[in-house]
Amino acid sequence: MQKVIRTAVVGLVCVLALTAWNSFYVVPEGFQAVVTQFGAPIGEPVVVAGPHLKTPFIQEVTFFDKKILIWDGDPNQIPTKDKTFVYVDVTARWRISNALVFLQAVKTEARAQTILDDVVDSTVRDMVNKNNLVEMIRSSDWIMSEGAGTRGDEEPIVMGRDKLTDVIHKTASESMVKYGIELVDVMFKRVNYIDTVQGKVFERMISERKRIAAEKRSQGEGQKAEILGKVDRELRNITSSARQEAEQIKGKADAEAARIYADAFNKDPEFYTFFKTLESYEQTIGSNTRLVVPSDSEFYRYLNALQ
Repeated sequence: MQKVIRTAVVGLVCVLALTAWNSFYVVPEGFQAVVTQFGAPIGEPVVVAGPHLKTPFIQEVTFFDKKILIWDGDPNQIPTKDKTFVYVDVTARWRISNALVFLQAVKTEARAQTILDDVVDSTVRDMVNKNNLVEMIRSSDWIMSEGAGTRGDEEPIVMGRDKLTDVIHKTASESMVKYGIELVDVMFKRVNYIDTVQGKVFERMISERKRIAAEKRSQGEGQKAEILGKVDRELRNITSSARQEAEQIKGKADAEAARIYADAFNKDPEFYTFFKTLESYEQTIGSNTRLVVPSDSEFYRYLNALQ
């Protein structure tokens, strides 16, 4: 009899311990929980970490992540408004903002990834269809930069990549509220041309770079001509000034020489005449020179005087 009582007491203690154990649950840090009773949610989601009470054996606890999660879409081939087919690869960050709504509408994170595939991909496709390719390539900051879009051969930019992703984020977020999901942001990971378009794009890029190079060379040639013109004018000015200065120096020297000759002539006219005559002999009579003049010529006056 005592053995039966002892067994019953042990069993009762075990049942009480199990009941007490099942009455508690612990919400880990970074998680939130929803308590359900026979599949129906009970109360608001539990967002505070730590131990909490529940009805044992009747109520169940489902945990959900509170941190930001990553969604990566599959690259899609999408035509833009200007009929250019591109591969668009998009990523997004999201989190469960309302665990109760999430449990009722989605239940699991895997299901949430599927919903994000549908909502975000469709929103991205719709926005890409409504905008030109340049809107996804150029940053919104480029629109405000000095000289942006001023050349006539450039396509006008209305939104830019940053504002385009903001519109996609806002539109997709409105559709995710009913699932208890907050879409933190949406970003373009990569935008690439399809193979059939890449060749034409590369040819256009090469042509554009050649045009820019030709423009730079033309500007360089113009600057070269301008510099050479300035150099030539400066050279002519310097040469003219030097020639003028040389003529002035020569004129002064000739005047000084004439003055010296005049002073010498005035001091002794006869000697001066004699000296100049000897100079003329040296300048006119050479080894191969034959001079035919009368013997009584004035040219030989001083030689005749020696006879």
